[in-house]
Amino acid sequence: MKHNKLVRDKIPELLKSKWIEFSLDKVEGVEYFKSLKTKLYEEIKEFEETENEEELADIVEVLEAIFDYKGFTAEDINKIKAKKKQERWGFEKWIILIETKE
Repeated sequence: MKHNKLVRDKIPELLKSKWIEFSLDKVEGVEYFKSLKTKLYEEIKEFEETENEEELADIVEVLEAIFDYKGFTAEDINKIKAKKKQERWGFEKWIILIETKE
């Protein structure tokens, strides 16, 4: 079965313990970042299907890996979030914009 996707670090050990043959490759730099973005979309799709906390936790974990790769900090992201919330508010009112006329 072909997978060609980023997996958690312990997956090779798990496969070995189950006597499953596998092949691996290691990505670096831009390819790693592309793999992270692909993984993020995969996790979002899984969350759409299940809407459970486990999939949401996976999304957060992939985002944290992206933070690390890009050199972002949670503090930086929280400052940006706070600024946006102050300027445009949040999503607490459940408002859907249907149309604008320009």
